[in-house]
Amino acid sequence: MSSLTRRDFTRLAAVGGLAATAPFLSKHSFGQAAGKVVVIGGGPGGVTVANRLKAANAAIDVTLVEPKQKYTTCFYSNLYLGGFRSFQSITHDYSVVRKRGINVISDKAVAVDTTAKTVTLERGGAALAYDRLVLAPGIDMKFDSVEGYSADAAEIMPHAWQGGPQTWLLKQKLLALSDGEIVVMTVPGNPYRCPPGPYERACMIAHFLKTRKPKSKLLVFDAKKTISKQAVFEEAFSEFYKDIIEFNLTNEIDDFAVQRVDVSTGDVFLKSGRKERAAVANIIPPQKAGVIAAMAGVTEGDWCPVHPENFTSAKVKDVYVLGDAAIAADMPKSAFTAVSQAGVVAEDIIADLSSKPRVAGKYRNTCWSMVAPDNSAKIGGDYIPAMKDGKAFLEVHDPFVSKPGESGDLRRETYNESAGWYASLVADLYGTEPKSAEPDDAAEPAAAPAVAAPAPKR
Repeated sequence: MSSLTRRDFTRLAAVGGLAATAPFLSKHSFGQAAGKVVVIGGGPGGVTVANRLKAANAAIDVTLVEPKQKYTTCFYSNLYLGGFRSFQSITHDYSVVRKRGINVISDKAVAVDTTAKTVTLERGGAALAYDRLVLAPGIDMKFDSVEGYSADAAEIMPHAWQGGPQTWLLKQKLLALSDGEIVVMTVPGNPYRCPPGPYERACMIAHFLKTRKPKSKLLVFDAKKTISKQAVFEEAFSEFYKDIIEFNLTNEIDDFAVQRVDVSTGDVFLKSGRKERAAVANIIPPQKAGVIAAMAGVTEGDWCPVHPENFTSAKVKDVYVLGDAAIAADMPKSAFTAVSQAGVVAEDIIADLSSKPRVAGKYRNTCWSMVAPDNSAKIGGDYIPAMKDGKAFLEVHDPFVSKPGESGDLRRETYNESAGWYASLVADLYGTEPKSAEPDDAAEPAAAPAVAAPAPKR
């Protein structure tokens, strides 16, 4: 695998959405489109859409609905757990987004009327009217898929698969771990947010144990038979964490999916019949689209079907669904894909409001995973809408993946590439200046409250 050149990185930015207000959304190219667009979800997908719409045409009334005042990225949070980042460095607010002319409402959307085209907020007030609605609600946990697990149980056995208080909680539990005690992680079957994410987390927790609690062990139990970047992760487990990580994939004999937990004892029960008592349990349950998607009537099962050329809902007119909530075939649920999809959504909305031709989008993904200090691997590819048997889907082009045995220089370059992507992305999305990545466990504040000031009247 060749390393990424500067030219490649520029192409990655344009296609994948490194810049939240990318120059290809020029103000003159879409006429004088105007209208009301409501975006639900203040993660990378939702903020990218809002930023790009406003940058392309200031006349568009853009409202972003997000209950949290501060957004802690789930992507890059594993590096915080491993001791490579501070909590502050992965937490961002919406002050600059507001300065861009976007109406940011710190409230929760609790209902969508797709006939009247309105969104109802939790704290009341006038419903938000829209011409186009963008749903980027991320994920919610299927707590009932694991016996004994719940939102309350997650305060004892955190999933930490949504950035913020859960991220902070898992780190605090690791810090409080007595040297020699056991950490257990359970990983769900597909699909879920960030396919390689659990294995990067395994590496980061193992690094934390290696450097802070060297007598402790991490037991990983996975509901799947194969995983993303499997060869690279298995090499890392063996090379860096041989006596720390015990990694268990499901096979023909043993099913290592979690079946039940007992938060009073710390016991984790697996379908194979095995039981482990964890001092710290990281239970990552199966997931589904954020609950507002079901309220809007855009779900089919757990996720939201979309038209791949522009991520319009396959169920409801004038609604877009992007990011983790959407069914995007083989395109994984990642921050990178959400931003890539968001760029296409913004272009499509402006063209539609302007009665201009709508062009099928092209997408890109890259997922980086840190496996050891200055050592990262990646996977990705391009995704182009295609037709097969009369059905539209996303076809993968030019896929790439890191391989075992790569040089330290290449892995360091890949790590630096990921760090550059993160810094550029959050600067473009949230206007965030670089913050110290140096961890300061004692001084790091808890995550911000879930909701903030009352929503302004509309």
